[in-house]
Amino acid sequence: MAKVTRVKFKNGLRLIVVPREDSLTTTVAVLVAAGSKYESKETNGLSHFLEHMCFKGTEKRPRPIDIASELDAIGAQYNAFTSHEYTSYYAKVRNGAFRDAFGIVSDLYLNPIFRDEDIEIERGVIIEEINMYEDMPRRKIEEVFMELLYGDQPAGWSIAGPKENIRRFAREDFVEYREKNYLPESTVVVISGGVSPARAIAAVRKEFGAIGSGEKMKKPKVKESQKSPAEKVIVKKLEQTHLVLGVRAFGMHDKRRYALEVLAETLGGGMSSRLFKRVRDELGAAYYVKASADLLSDHGILSVAAGVDNKKARLVVKAVAEELRRMKTERIPEDELEKAKEHLVGDLFLSVETSDTLGYFYGTQEIMGEKLSSPNRVARAIRAVTAKDVQKVAKDVILNKNLNLAAIGPFKEKSFLDILRV
Repeated sequence: MAKVTRVKFKNGLRLIVVPREDSLTTTVAVLVAAGSKYESKETNGLSHFLEHMCFKGTEKRPRPIDIASELDAIGAQYNAFTSHEYTSYYAKVRNGAFRDAFGIVSDLYLNPIFRDEDIEIERGVIIEEINMYEDMPRRKIEEVFMELLYGDQPAGWSIAGPKENIRRFAREDFVEYREKNYLPESTVVVISGGVSPARAIAAVRKEFGAIGSGEKMKKPKVKESQKSPAEKVIVKKLEQTHLVLGVRAFGMHDKRRYALEVLAETLGGGMSSRLFKRVRDELGAAYYVKASADLLSDHGILSVAAGVDNKKARLVVKAVAEELRRMKTERIPEDELEKAKEHLVGDLFLSVETSDTLGYFYGTQEIMGEKLSSPNRVARAIRAVTAKDVQKVAKDVILNKNLNLAAIGPFKEKSFLDILRV
């Protein structure tokens, strides 16, 4: 892989070019700092709705079928997504179709038209998307967990927003929100794969060079407040209980991040992890069980998620709590530590094999305000973590007062607070 090129244009727009000579594909992506954490209660869901509307038509391509047909005709894989921190639009194509793909993705970002009739149609689409997720307990429980931790603030709200907001948004809402957020200084263009830096720079300068700056909307700082263990249990007739048990951590810029990732990997990062062996292999209580360290710009969580036998839910909660406690009280043996670190490094390198995942590896760092680090540099940071580092971060974050449990299942007046302790 050639050297990564970073360019900042006069209007504030940033470009990241990640060339790879042997790549058969090129990915073009636009990332903009406009996600649900930039919303108010009245505008919650607008970032995601706006993402949908950008695919409904532009000045040059006025119908959704015009956009889709052009992308399909060049053999593109394309989509968009909205997160808490940013929204992104992308297309992945054979190298020879790079310029066509870049023109289309740029057009989506720069020139949406927001017709009233399209907004009316898309309301129904998004409401059905919300309904779909309501019927997916494994996904729904993650939202419930975030709501439990952060409550009535952007970090605790659903990215899709409430249905009442979706039904109310009008054209002027999209126009105003876009004017305050879709600005060059809050936008990163990523071009990765079989393209030269010179060609990428020329394409970006042509499409984005004329857009002007503005005053970017600020996102409120996340408020952290918890004095005792908390739970949110939703009663629903299901074949299994879905639960997330976790604690508050810290933001992604914290120097302890890699120690926390190794901790999560040790707990539940693979089929030889502690929780996989304990909950699946020994208790036979779950098909999926995983642990993760999810760190955002100014807050983060360490959590364990599982789908378990309804009759064994309490047993699993106890087992997870015991394994969390062990991370504080016992230092990881060196062989287990090395295995966890090498599994993380292996996952990292496997995850950046294609032009799209490689591009987002660098683009996400840039949009989140991080200094660009190569996979090799991240691997060195992971391998530098010691057993002492892991135990220290465990003692820092795995605290009784910070414990939170969200669960969906067929409960009757069920509570887990009596066993929610580490």
